[in-house]
Amino acid sequence: MNTAQYHSPLSEDLAERLRRRIQAERLVDGDFFTTELQLVEEYQVSRSIVREAVSRLCAFGMLEGRKRKGLIVRRPDPVKLLSESLPSLAASQRDFDELSRLRYVIEIGAIELAVTCATDEQIEQLATLASEFESAVRNDVGNAQEDELELAFHGLILQMTGSPLIAGLQQVLSEFFAASKVEDAIQAERSDERVVWQHHEIVSAIRDRDVDRARSLMRAHFRELLSPEVKETEDE
Repeated sequence: MNTAQYHSPLSEDLAERLRRRIQAERLVDGDFFTTELQLVEEYQVSRSIVREAVSRLCAFGMLEGRKRKGLIVRRPDPVKLLSESLPSLAASQRDFDELSRLRYVIEIGAIELAVTCATDEQIEQLATLASEFESAVRNDVGNAQEDELELAFHGLILQMTGSPLIAGLQQVLSEFFAASKVEDAIQAERSDERVVWQHHEIVSAIRDRDVDRARSLMRAHFRELLSPEVKETEDE
């Protein structure tokens, strides 16, 4: 057994109790929490149990240990946690399918906010990216540049939501799928001409503030990135 990754039931229980305590006391980023020695005395557990529990919360970004100061409360970064966890979360095709669903749901769910919140400047930037993607396809510059423009196009749509969390999560997922090469076969089957058309139509729908049309276009656009197994469940 890898003891570095093992957490005893006692330490897991203590970590959960400490997590709830931080929330109940409404502690915020930078607040002093307590010390390991005080936790040993207060909860009547061994120093090793306390260290395991604290280590668990530090890994989640909720606590930070400071020498001669004790434990400081930190604000967890969900985007960072997802980024660091993805390699472990994608150990099988089923895992990839679940992450593909998550990416699909984020994109489709975010389009309404994008249509509502996008600025005129952002819409023009999106139109420019759509034209650059079309030019890349016409000039056959290669998949690498097309993929970069595709990522920028959808990254800007997520920025239009005004939510750094949504944009960050989607960027992490997109970059992970691109790096894993899982989409290579799916991308090869996609029609570049159809993608060009979809990009321009999505821009038009956002410019017209047409939520239903934008959602329909995004659903069609991203559905092609789903694996056959996930598509079957989406059709049911």
